[in-house]
Amino acid sequence: MPRRGDNIRKRTDGRWEGRYPAVSSDGERRYLSVYGKSYGEVKEKLASKTDVLNRMDSFDSTAARADSRLQTRDIVFCTLMEEWLEEVEQNRKYSTYIKYKKLYTCHIRSLFLQDSLSRLTNSYIQTQLSALDVSDTTRHSILAAIKQTLRFSEKQYGYPMPAITGCSLQKRPSAIEIMNRTEQSRLIQFLYSDMDISKAGIYLCLFTGLRLGEICSLKWADIDQEKGLLHVNRTVQRIESKAGPAKTTLLETPPKSVFSKREIPISDTLLSLLTKFRQEEQEYVLKSSKPMEPRTYQNHFKKYLKQIDAPNYNFHILRHTFATNCIDSGMDVKSLSEILGHSNVQITLNKYVHPSMDTKRKYINALSADYGQLCGQT
Repeated sequence: MPRRGDNIRKRTDGRWEGRYPAVSSDGERRYLSVYGKSYGEVKEKLASKTDVLNRMDSFDSTAARADSRLQTRDIVFCTLMEEWLEEVEQNRKYSTYIKYKKLYTCHIRSLFLQDSLSRLTNSYIQTQLSALDVSDTTRHSILAAIKQTLRFSEKQYGYPMPAITGCSLQKRPSAIEIMNRTEQSRLIQFLYSDMDISKAGIYLCLFTGLRLGEICSLKWADIDQEKGLLHVNRTVQRIESKAGPAKTTLLETPPKSVFSKREIPISDTLLSLLTKFRQEEQEYVLKSSKPMEPRTYQNHFKKYLKQIDAPNYNFHILRHTFATNCIDSGMDVKSLSEILGHSNVQITLNKYVHPSMDTKRKYINALSADYGQLCGQT
């Protein structure tokens, strides 16, 4: 039951919930919620909404709704984003919430700390983002969070969302690194020498394009020996736990997107190599009864690179190398896109497919041979 004089109650899951009034875009009165671990925490969150509550004093006339929209313009943007983050926490994957929360804490809050909603025009947002010393990927993620917050404002308070364009790239995207043929050869020879399940997992990624989290959470039940198929059903990552930023937890979730849940054909040779290490009591491929820690497996890979005197590559280079090898060997982009788990072929083309120098040289030599024939040379 709520305590007398307020709208705060303790939920059956142990958390406290407080409710406060808002106005929707059609002028109807509705209530939103804030959550916390204690009564006091929720009461403080409700108090921070005072600037919103003071503006919602009339809901039953068109004039009042218009006035509400004007007053909403004066709400601090960060207050709205914190509301939106609470909604994300309740309705979306926890890993998604943590991603947006970190973007807000590390970048967005300092950019728009005292800015009212009315100041967030397209030009102002672009100016602020251009000043950030971050990667283009991070900049696009920040813009996505801002857009979603503005849509939330439009939905909850009826303030029209400004037209926001995509942020321009700050520099020409660099080509994604891949392992050259010599490095690949040395790595494969090293993996085959004194092969164990850890090395077999690296070999599997080089020939299937699996992501780090996908190989670390792969189960033997995901490998269909009869049909020669590998099923990608989950991923694992270490993220901030609900206990607070000082603690982390290993979180196993469905794959990155609906397209990432996929089937990958594997060769008989690769299947035979893997099954040598299968034991009846083992559930996971790399570890017996639980997922492999991604950071630990990344370190294993880096140790192998050091032993073959290769550069200190990131684990994801195995995926890049796989994609490039597939294109070089003649695989069509649509098939590769589905194997990689992309939503469309443009992602595959723009992000992962980069012709190697050997491939470019092959085409140049072929062109030279054609010119030679035109000149009557044999």
